[in-house]
Amino acid sequence: MDVVAHISTKWRQRMFFMFFMIFGIAAWFLYDGYILWPDEAQRHVEYLKIKDTLIKAGDAVDADSTSVRLAWERHAREMDYGRNIPKERTGGDIKEQRVIGWAMMIVALLHGVWIAWNHTRQVRAEGDIVIGASGQRVELDSITAIDRKKWKDKSIAYGIYEEGRKQRRLCLDEHKFKGCKAIILEADKRIKARAEQDA
Repeated sequence: MDVVAHISTKWRQRMFFMFFMIFGIAAWFLYDGYILWPDEAQRHVEYLKIKDTLIKAGDAVDADSTSVRLAWERHAREMDYGRNIPKERTGGDIKEQRVIGWAMMIVALLHGVWIAWNHTRQVRAEGDIVIGASGQRVELDSITAIDRKKWKDKSIAYGIYEEGRKQRRLCLDEHKFKGCKAIILEADKRIKARAEQDA
């Protein structure tokens, strides 16, 4: 038999979803760390000057005073800021956002490289030989059983065979490599044929 099992569309979609999710979160942290939070920190400095000036002049008691809020809203309109009172964003807070953002960006890029590498892999059946995703070559007739414990939930089966007096397993992942099912069915057919001959 001749089968070439390439990366499946479902696996590709799932991996790309994870990649864009991680990439998006990383971009969000970096946007906060390099743009939003530094801008808000600058607005907070301006807000503190307004508040301290009003309190010093006796026109406000504390930050909760109505006069402070109104003065800030007036200043915000003049500067084309949002009316909400800016939060304090310390240098440490901003640095933390950037560190988390870059760390997650590295994870996203490494995940992207891993996805690309997996697209160079495949499972093949060439005549009586099955070539696994890792390059192991197994004769179809040497497979003595199919382990389907993970088939129902993950569409993964293992071809059980012996090599060097040791029992080994060949991973046949239909979810990841579309076409493995045909190899599994062929191995099943040969296992049953041998069992009938021995009966």
